[in-house]
Amino acid sequence: MVEAVRGAGVVVTGAGGGIGAALARRFAAEGARVVVNDLDADRAKAVAEEVGGTAVPGDASAIIDEAREALGGTVDVYCANAGVASGGSEAAGEPVWALAWDVNVMAHVRAADALLPDWLERGSGRFVSTVSAAGLLTMIGAAPYSVTKHGAYAFAEWLSLTYRHRGIKVHAICPQGVRTDMLDGSGTAGDLVLKPTAIEPADVADALFEGIAQDRFLILPHPEVAGYYQARAGDPERWLSTMNHIQQKWEAAE
Repeated sequence: MVEAVRGAGVVVTGAGGGIGAALARRFAAEGARVVVNDLDADRAKAVAEEVGGTAVPGDASAIIDEAREALGGTVDVYCANAGVASGGSEAAGEPVWALAWDVNVMAHVRAADALLPDWLERGSGRFVSTVSAAGLLTMIGAAPYSVTKHGAYAFAEWLSLTYRHRGIKVHAICPQGVRTDMLDGSGTAGDLVLKPTAIEPADVADALFEGIAQDRFLILPHPEVAGYYQARAGDPERWLSTMNHIQQKWEAAE
């Protein structure tokens, strides 16, 4: 049991399934009071009933006040988990890029803007950002997703370095493939790169709670990502060449 979350008021966005539902289940099992958010009201209600929490469906960017009220006035932990897996290249189209930016980055910014005044006043609060290994590395065939997940990671990193001395805890979860509907919709690129090492959503929740217990910012449910990240930073040319070979392999299989 992680004492840091026992009795805490927790909001999990995009929690109608996948990683979000796994996070909601784990927080509830650890003794937290959980608000389950999802655009799909029926799925949010189903998970909330399962975990003994409260469903607050709707756009993740607009539910802070309602979630705070449902938790008795205070949000202690906010899990910015809702995301969109936008594929395509630079030519994906303005609406695709705009949606990816709005959901994968700006929803996190809006949540932080709404939560931080109270957190800073009382000197505590925990922001959990579900990013992706794509935010540390990249993902072939998915420019909008890769770019905006880099943005989500950068924002989480900025929050941590800016406010950690004032009691704010930040965690960035960066898994590779996770067996969710999002992975199923990732197409042949996901089949090639992500599915061979895909893990269960519950494994992601386990990794987060290990990170909370150790007070770690970067959460890597796939430990090998640390080596890839180091290789990318240490020798960018070699790393890009390796990724380009994967790109060519994908193109040849299309």
